[in-house]
Amino acid sequence: MEDELPLPILASGQVLIRVIACGVCRTELDEIEGRTPPARLPMIPGHQVVGEVVAQHDACSLGLMGATVGVAWIYGSCGDCVYCRSGTENLCLQFRACGRDAPGGYAQYMAADEHFVYPLPAQLEPLAAAPLLCAGAVGLRAIRLCGLSDGQAVGLTGFGASGHLVLKMLRILYPDSGIYVFARNPGERTFALDLGADWAGDTTDNPPTAPAAIIDTTPAWKPVIAALQALAPGGRLVINAISKESGDIQEWLSLDYPRHLWQEKVLRSVTNVTREDVRDCLSLAATHALKPEITVYPLEQANRALREIRAGGIRGARVLSIG
Repeated sequence: MEDELPLPILASGQVLIRVIACGVCRTELDEIEGRTPPARLPMIPGHQVVGEVVAQHDACSLGLMGATVGVAWIYGSCGDCVYCRSGTENLCLQFRACGRDAPGGYAQYMAADEHFVYPLPAQLEPLAAAPLLCAGAVGLRAIRLCGLSDGQAVGLTGFGASGHLVLKMLRILYPDSGIYVFARNPGERTFALDLGADWAGDTTDNPPTAPAAIIDTTPAWKPVIAALQALAPGGRLVINAISKESGDIQEWLSLDYPRHLWQEKVLRSVTNVTREDVRDCLSLAATHALKPEITVYPLEQANRALREIRAGGIRGARVLSIG
């Protein structure tokens, strides 16, 4: 069922965007199911938005009228706290998320601050660009937190929308590194090998060598424990997930210090993204012709796309075609 709503009223500094495409993200399930609940209800979800600027507030100054732009998870921050001033605006206590704290892109039109939208490089096609705004950008942030050197083996546990983009980016940034994918679904393992992974196994399988870093993109605890055990001494596990579901919490309670954390292993989390992450991801994709693998749905099939993400075993990213 679709609701008819009035056009957004633009606040100072905001632009009106006619939405062309919006990526479908697992975080929308976190919002719907209450793990990161919306600021208010009803709320229009969607934070991987591509569209055309069709109007702007009189106070706007960046000249974005008519431009094709993207909007990401970071919808706003205070701009003045210690985090914003140090380049970690993703940790701002006033961080606002698109589609959770303000209406997002599962709609024909949305409003956003002109300083939190990104002109789309001409090389990028709108539908394919949408997943880069979250799955890609947060994946790039996770890669950076790994602290890799080229040639060091790296693992990916879980292989959904973000995982497949992380693999593509790793191949560009660290061409001599072995990439190992841990996934419970055989189809995801085959997909990873098709995209150039050096090895793919089940969640608890042993890779050819112990990775220097592993990026976890799953909603579960079991892959976290398995990844900690698989890491090389001094290795880094980077959890790229906004929440963990509680169904397998007993797995986390099975954490055993000698097996899982000893030998100076490091456990880090990824929290949101910065605007720099988004800009850098778009630039990387444009420069290296990096293109997500996508399945496209009309807006009225958004629930179907979300159900498929919930079921797992998806190949690449889901995108809503709107404009």
